Amino acid sequence: MITFFAYLGRRIFWALENIGDFSMMLIDVVRYLPRIRDYWRPMVIQMIQVGLHSLPIVVMIAFFSGLVTAVQTNYQFQSYVPMYLVGSIVLESVVLELAPVLGGLVLSGRVGAKIAAELGTMKVTEQIDAMEVMAMNPIIYLAIPRIIGGTIMLPVLIVYADLIGVLSGMAMAVNTMDVTTPEFVKGMRETFRPLDAYFGLSKAFTFGLTITTIGCYQGFKVKPGSGAEGVGAATTQTVVVSCLLILTLDYVLAKTILPTK
Repeated sequence: MITFFAYLGRRIFWALENIGDFSMMLIDVVRYLPRIRDYWRPMVIQMIQVGLHSLPIVVMIAFFSGLVTAVQTNYQFQSYVPMYLVGSIVLESVVLELAPVLGGLVLSGRVGAKIAAELGTMKVTEQIDAMEVMAMNPIIYLAIPRIIGGTIMLPVLIVYADLIGVLSGMAMAVNTMDVTTPEFVKGMRETFRPLDAYFGLSKAFTFGLTITTIGCYQGFKVKPGSGAEGVGAATTQTVVVSCLLILTLDYVLAKTILPTK
């Protein structure tokens, strides 16, 4: 029993310590945001890397998500409801849930792990220490460009994912089901609300901020003498924590933003 309480106390202390360190990093990020002249160039580079390099995987996920949604909707709707409602289900599923959540989960591995690995390697090889000796703040030159770049570009990627997902679902419905293009469009127009688009983009913005801040924090937390093991642990922690937070925030945002009867 004493051993259990000792273990529990250590885990609580570890959690509080990480929350405190993470909060301090966020405070530094907010404090140095006005110094845009110092980080706008690396920020543009990060936006290009996150946006262009992540676009193929996001498009593939959205394409197959639209196909699967259309097929499963057709299977469930047979002989029960008008088939033009396939359009409404595909649109709502892709915009509200599939594109932002699946995109965020995949990019937690594509973007978050990359950030953690880069910063962790710089920490192990003492490059960050060298920057501090040269009076270059790592928060300004390393963290803020990655955080802003990922936070801005993830909603842009999700817009492309929405478009590809809906078009692939429409192509599947028109070619393999008893649905015409006008009927599919009719189904989309009957149920779509502007709040749906705003909600999907708000989730993408939140997920982008979460992924990048977790990646930066885990990278900075690597100990200089930990070597490859420390970098690997930071990368793994980034993906696991980001995925858990994405799913948690998905529920919180849905409960907070979406209207209920």
